[in-house]
Amino acid sequence: MTVPVFEEYAPAADCPCPGCARQRREHALRPAVRAGGHPAAHGARRALVLATAAGAVLGGGATTAGGAVHPAGHPLLPALPAGPAGHAADGDTPQGGTAGLHGRPLAGPTTGPVSVRQLPESTRADIINRAKRWVTAKVPYSMEKYWTDGYRQDCSGYVSMAWNLPANEWTGSLHRFGQKIAWAELQPGDMLLFHNPDNPTKGSHVTLFGGWTDHKRTHYTAYEQTKPHTRRQATPLAYWTNSDRYVAYRYLGLVAASGVTPASLTSAGGAPAAIAYPGAGHFGPGAHNHHVTRLGRMLVARGAARFYTGGPGPRWGEADRRATRAFQLAQGWRGAEANGLPGPHTWRLLATGRGRDIPPGGGRATAPPYPGRAHFRPGRSGKHIETLGRQLVKRGHGKHYTHGPGARWSEADRRNVQDFQRAQGWRGGAADGYPGPETWRRLFR
Repeated sequence: MTVPVFEEYAPAADCPCPGCARQRREHALRPAVRAGGHPAAHGARRALVLATAAGAVLGGGATTAGGAVHPAGHPLLPALPAGPAGHAADGDTPQGGTAGLHGRPLAGPTTGPVSVRQLPESTRADIINRAKRWVTAKVPYSMEKYWTDGYRQDCSGYVSMAWNLPANEWTGSLHRFGQKIAWAELQPGDMLLFHNPDNPTKGSHVTLFGGWTDHKRTHYTAYEQTKPHTRRQATPLAYWTNSDRYVAYRYLGLVAASGVTPASLTSAGGAPAAIAYPGAGHFGPGAHNHHVTRLGRMLVARGAARFYTGGPGPRWGEADRRATRAFQLAQGWRGAEANGLPGPHTWRLLATGRGRDIPPGGGRATAPPYPGRAHFRPGRSGKHIETLGRQLVKRGHGKHYTHGPGARWSEADRRNVQDFQRAQGWRGGAADGYPGPETWRRLFR
């Protein structure tokens, strides 16, 4: 039996053959996985390649008479498998590790918690506009080169650029700068990330979500850096390969569009205006910003005035935590869902005027027994109708009354009930203006 011999070589930096390309990928990712370093810092590392005397092609399992060898003397490695036509195959988007802009060494730690308050703030429009610049410029894909803005020209460098991060990250670290969200919550500027910890060179990739392309939400516009250059195209959720392994994240430094101030909390019609969730890092002990003020004002409008002796905002305090928790409890949430810190769901209900208001007093309001649907119909009279009307006025849904409310059912009663039902997010037959048991229970909470 012929004893295998080892040939040591350094892959040529400019050689396009599959063997050198694959070795360059491994060179770049090995330090990122083991030490979190940048590939340039370990460029002197050399790969040991096993070449049998019979000339077996490495990784391919095939042998040739004289051995497959690149003209420069490097063994030829098999090409990676091709993916769907025109799309990246698994492992075809290699990347470098964590590094500063233009590849400079990083002075600070590259692992551990991220200080959200030190992150640059960006709106969704900012993120997408930055992403579009590379699409327009058709930035070539490279795991070794850096574009003029200092970001590495691979998939993770592209997202680092779009999120305006202070350094180049990779798929093993980008999650530190985002908050995990459900696919159903995706909005432009969020990212879809797949990091394969067992083998980062196999399939790891990241794209930017640019918006849904169909009402069924099966495809979205993906901004991504892949071969041969940056592109924007319709992509199946979540990707062409490893689709079920992608995780959605929202940038921690995301803020609402510029020009949105606490004074613009309501629309021209008096209804709460939908405002983008600014990110978890803007709330909690030590937070001091206008988002805390905005949160407090929305909570006060939903029945939390008794928690505040001053303010609300801009400095986070115990009053904010108690008021937020009271609102969360009013939705029927318990445990970690009612921790007093506003997450995306809490914020969405407040910003859109949906969900249940905070009940008056120190606990839940006691609702009078529901009398039955038959009491609320044209031609009917009774104390239940007047009780209903007074509670509607108390909850801010009495604008259709010109006098009263009274004990006789009227169109004003129906329209006020309908307004309250729509405020819960109901539509169609669920918002017909006739109070059922659930309408009654929510109205008297």
